Amino acid sequence: MTSTTITADSAGRWQLGDLTVNRIGLGAMRLTGSAAFDLGEPSDRTRSLRVLRRAVELGVDHIDTAAFYFSSLRSANELICSALAPYGDDLVIATKVGPGRDASGAWLPPARPDQLRGQVEENLRQLGRDHLDLVYFRKMPSVTSISEHVGALSDLRDAGLIRHIGVSGVDRGHLDEALSITPVVCVQNRYGIGSSGDAWDVLEACRARGIAFVPFFAVAGQGAERGRSAAREDAEVLDIAAAHGTTPAQVRIAWTLQQGPHVLAIPGTGDPAHVDENVAAGALRLTADELDRLASS
Repeated sequence: MTSTTITADSAGRWQLGDLTVNRIGLGAMRLTGSAAFDLGEPSDRTRSLRVLRRAVELGVDHIDTAAFYFSSLRSANELICSALAPYGDDLVIATKVGPGRDASGAWLPPARPDQLRGQVEENLRQLGRDHLDLVYFRKMPSVTSISEHVGALSDLRDAGLIRHIGVSGVDRGHLDEALSITPVVCVQNRYGIGSSGDAWDVLEACRARGIAFVPFFAVAGQGAERGRSAAREDAEVLDIAAAHGTTPAQVRIAWTLQQGPHVLAIPGTGDPAHVDENVAAGALRLTADELDRLASS
């Protein structure tokens, strides 16, 4: 599958409130290193900047990041600012609040509602912006009700610091809870080939409401932030990739996009060549039989 002439609009477009983005974007977590939540060897800065600039060259207009995406010497937000500022009017940068890490990389307790403004302002400083296009409240397992957190983000939107609100790591009840307080333009949950029925339930709830569904770890699967191991790739994925002359990652991205027109993909990478491959996956169309085979794998 040739990737050099395929751009991000091949996957189609979707609305995030009053913003429209190509359905294939870029996740920024891997820009900081092979495992973004380790403070080990940092990524090559020049290479990470090339990833960002190449993505935008290919029409990517939706970048997903967070202030807690950092490793030794590298911050995803700082890399984005260095590579892309001043930002184009059509570039949507989404970030997340709720989780936090200290300078040693250790996770902090989930933020209280009154601490979310500080996290929003941290993202603003790092990204060099006066407002954030999209902010997710990322629910951690110890958080039960999200009403107060979503209400705090709604207040920040009214203050002009946030344009749109999303929720992440939620079930259908949490989504309904958020919607009772404020409009929600997208949900970001873990989802990919082999995911449980509960994950599908949220995807379907978003479809019914016209809300974007943005899976994370759709390519990495169980590898999570460390990435997918080629040695553990699913046999059906390998077989379908061989039939199309593509990579397994491209099959997983194409499968994600074909779960519905409201589903967006944000594959992450630290390799500029993989940006071309990931964007090209937006033009890959799997057959109904292939989708069925992957659904049962």
